[in-house]
Amino acid sequence: MRETARGWTAVWLVVLALLQTAAFVLVWRFAVHTELGQWLDTVALTGNQIGQDRIDGPVDTLLNAMSVVSLLAATAVIGFIALIRGRKALAVTATLLIAGANVTTQLLKHFLVRPDFGIDPERAAAGNSLPSGHTSVAASVAVALILVLPRKLRAAGAFLGAGYAAAAGVATLSAGWHRPSDAVAAYLVVGAWAAVAGLVLLVFQREQAVVEPGDAHRVTAAVLGGAGAVALLASALALSWLVDRSTIPVEALSRRQLFVGYAGSAAGIAGTIAVVAALVLVVVHRLVPRWKG
Repeated sequence: MRETARGWTAVWLVVLALLQTAAFVLVWRFAVHTELGQWLDTVALTGNQIGQDRIDGPVDTLLNAMSVVSLLAATAVIGFIALIRGRKALAVTATLLIAGANVTTQLLKHFLVRPDFGIDPERAAAGNSLPSGHTSVAASVAVALILVLPRKLRAAGAFLGAGYAAAAGVATLSAGWHRPSDAVAAYLVVGAWAAVAGLVLLVFQREQAVVEPGDAHRVTAAVLGGAGAVALLASALALSWLVDRSTIPVEALSRRQLFVGYAGSAAGIAGTIAVVAALVLVVVHRLVPRWKG
């Protein structure tokens, strides 16, 4: 029975990895390699100027706090949490998750090419910016935290981690550092790596492991995933409304249209990480179960 459950969990993780990889490819192809996708991203980036002077301070503080040093410190803390719980394999796997997601992000950013359709001439010289490195840092730390926290703290950790990662993703848009598709793509990279990390944890799971159904945070995962789905729906509706106006040059759009593009994209960013975090939370009790004795 235990081996059967592990087998189905492995299948679920493989499916999640493939789905999130496929979603990444779709986001990349649409947002980077189509004129409509580039136009929507540019509308959101232009709309970030509305009320920007009111949030510049908090946004800059949040983004400037993300550095190589802070990432190393966060990774060390996450590893320490796993080690004091006596989970060596978990400490190593969580570290590999963070490292793998962020290295993958930087490689993709370097090798992916962004065609110039003349839609965003101000940023054309910058080239490709997908996925967002800052967003990958925040999301990978948040997901790793869900894995290493004790079961009594996982639900709170999931909400706090998802909120932090969402704030980081929206902040990159608000600061004009990244397009919304960059943040969404970063979350999908982290989500795929989380599924791979789950498979590694299954391989090294101890024979004494006991999976308790009561340890599953189904309600929390449902709330988080439901909120994410609602945000994604709101984003889809907002962007669909803008599509009918895609023949209008970005600089000719009204303040209302620009705000819809910005707000709708921000909702899509927040919704994506909420769903990714919920998918991790719903299966973590099988990846990091209790031990006998």
